[in-house]
This record gives sequence, structure tokens and C-alpha cells, in this order.
Amino acid sequence: MNNAQLNELKQRYVASGAASPSTQFAERAENALIWDADGNRLIDFAGGIGVLNIGHCHPKVVEAVKAQLDKVMHTCQTVMPYEGYVRVAEKLSQVTPVRGHAKVMLANSGAEALENAVKVARAATGKSNVICFDGGYHGRTFMTMAMNGKVAPYATDFGPMPGNVFRAPYPVPYHGVSEDEALRGLKMALKTDANPSDTAAIVLEPVLGEGGFYAAPTSFLKAIRDICDEHGMLMIVDEVQSGFGRTGKMFAIEHSGVEPDIITMAKSMADGMPISAVVGTDKVMDASGGNSLGGTYTGSPVSCAAALAVMEVFEEENILEKSQALGDKLAKRFAKWQQQFECVDNPRNMGAMAAFDLVSDKTAHTPDADLAGALCKKAREKGLILLSCGLYGNSIRFLMPVTIEDEILEEGFNIIEETLTELVGSKTTATA
Repeated sequence: MNNAQLNELKQRYVASGAASPSTQFAERAENALIWDADGNRLIDFAGGIGVLNIGHCHPKVVEAVKAQLDKVMHTCQTVMPYEGYVRVAEKLSQVTPVRGHAKVMLANSGAEALENAVKVARAATGKSNVICFDGGYHGRTFMTMAMNGKVAPYATDFGPMPGNVFRAPYPVPYHGVSEDEALRGLKMALKTDANPSDTAAIVLEPVLGEGGFYAAPTSFLKAIRDICDEHGMLMIVDEVQSGFGRTGKMFAIEHSGVEPDIITMAKSMADGMPISAVVGTDKVMDASGGNSLGGTYTGSPVSCAAALAVMEVFEEENILEKSQALGDKLAKRFAKWQQQFECVDNPRNMGAMAAFDLVSDKTAHTPDADLAGALCKKAREKGLILLSCGLYGNSIRFLMPVTIEDEILEEGFNIIEETLTELVGSKTTATA
């Protein structure tokens, strides 16, 4: 079927809240390229929202999935366990930087991992409150919607959220929130809303994802670790988007040297197969009773096979080094655009987790969400999939596979540059 026929089916049968605004349908994909149902070729700078750090359809992952399909597709691991689940748990325990010996539970999605992390924290501490941060994003289930630091579009239409969730400022100096102000807000929340004696955990992303790709300073992360230790609370780090090599290390928290009690992960963990994990200190993870964690499909044999293959690819193909090298290329091009365009400001990256802002006034840091939307729309028309994000909707984020070929990367860069020039002009063209 072609794009037009598939769009007709989408309009008729797919709920509008779940339907993609895109009128193109993916037919096949390879590394950083996608071809739609009409045969059009697109460069993918979105990576399925950070899911494809080693590229679409990596041959080693495809091979592992096909081999598993000939063995076992499903038993429900709580009914009849299988090798893949325990091997994934073993590997994650070895590479995840939590305090002490790590134990693991597998789930299906990032939101499910966060839900279970909160359950584990409440069981381990006997306390209920959770503190999260402005701009944070943790999922679309009810508990994670309550934890999100941004209302629209995630919680707009869905009524009251669960209680016992409190919010603190996230340090983003560019938008007027210093590290000192963020810490003051956190400590105030502990005094005014979330009594430490009733608070199970502080949950944060070491690099905001949907909130705009802002990295928390090492000193801020260390302060949170100290506050948690002081009050007997757990530190939960959400690495769903920043994990699995996006920042040049396996997990973004490693840049700080801070060891949390629990880390959640998903997205690029299995190169597109649905799986997530909660990894935490053994005593914490063992706090709840038997059969209290899990689900019918959690840690499916096929997804586990994909995850094991992904971890082999990381070792064999130096993915972390490639991520850092890609980050350097992105930073170099961002710096050029900041000089070239009056609208490009605040370039930032941690490894290949990179973004810049589009503004109408650099001095005032005035967000221009309309321009961000126009750039993404016109880039798509030119064959480049690009995503915006941020509390103000004006950040352009980059989540292309870290395995992207140089010539494809350059082609994508050129589309962005050409599109920005068409939309706003550049200092170079203005001078000419």
C-alpha cells in the first residue's frame, strides 16, 4: 500500500490521540535512512526518539532476533524462566553504576520502568512521597504523568493525577534557574511539601530529554546524592533517553561519578525491540515481596536476545567512542550555525545528546517555537526527520544513530542549513 492509502486507513481506524501527524509511512530502514511507502528516502535524525543509537536494523541484532524466534517466543518468565532474562540481568548488573551489587528487573517500556522504580523505592523505604523536577519527562502512565514536569500534551485531558508527587526546579541557567536556585527550591520542597520522613525518592534525568537536553552539573548531582543520604531517601536516575551510549558513556550519570540507588533504562537498550529495566542496589531491589514485580511480557525472550546483541555491538564496534566523535561533529556545526544565524542560540551537547535553541532575540533568550515547528516541517519535506523539544518547544534535538555515515550526516546538516536560510536568512546571505 502507498502513503495515501495508508493515511486513509489511519484516519478511519487510528485514535487521533495516538495517530502520527506524519503522512509518510516507513517501509524499510537501514542505519540512518528510512524509505517510505512511496519509495521516498529520508535521513533519520530522530532515531525513533533515541531508540536506535546503533542504527536501524543492525545486522547483528536482526540475526539474534531471528535465531530466538526459532527457539522460544514467550513463556512469561515468572512461569517458566529462560536464559536470556538472566543473562541480560547479569550484563546490566556489570555495567550499571549503582551503589554496591546490582540486581535487575526487566519491563517493557520506559514508563513501566519508572513505575516499578517508584514501587521498589516505596517498598525499600516504607515511605511514599516522590520528588521530581521541572521539565522532566518520565512517561505516559498515570504515575509517570504526575511525575512529568510538563503538562501539555501528556496530561492535558486526563483528569486528576496521583498524589504524593512534588516538584523542584531543574538547573537551567540559560532560562534563569541557577544551580543554587534549584537546590534552594529542592530544599524548600522538603520543608514545605515533602517531609523527608515521608519521602521515598528523588527522581531526575541527568540530562533532560523532552525538557530540552540540559545536563545537570556534577555538583548538583552530588548535592542530591548527599541530600538523599542525609534523609534516608533513594536517588533514582532516569536514563531512558540518555542511556546506552547517547552521551559518550553507557549512562550519562557516569560523567559525574555519582552512584544512584536505582537507574531506569529503555529506548536504545535493544535497538527497537520493546524492553526496559530497573537496575538497583541488591537490598533495595529485593525489598518487595515475591511476585510483586513483573508482568506478562516483561523481558520477553526476543527482546532479551536483541538486548544481548546490542551490548555485544557496543563492545565490538566502539560505540561509546563513536558517540563522543559524533558529539564533537555536532558541536562544531552548531557553533558555525550560531555565528551564521541570528535565530540559533545556546548550542549544547553531552556526547551525541545534542541540541540548540531557536530564538527571536538572543539577548533576551526569547523562545521561537513557531520557527522550530517550521524548521522541522520543511526539513521533513526535504527528506530529513528532525525533532523539537523543550519546555518552550523551541529546542532542536539530535538523536540520529551514532553509527551514521559521515556523508549522510553532512547531507542532513546541509538540509538544516538550507532550510534555516530559507526561513530566516543568514548573516552571510544578508551581507552578500
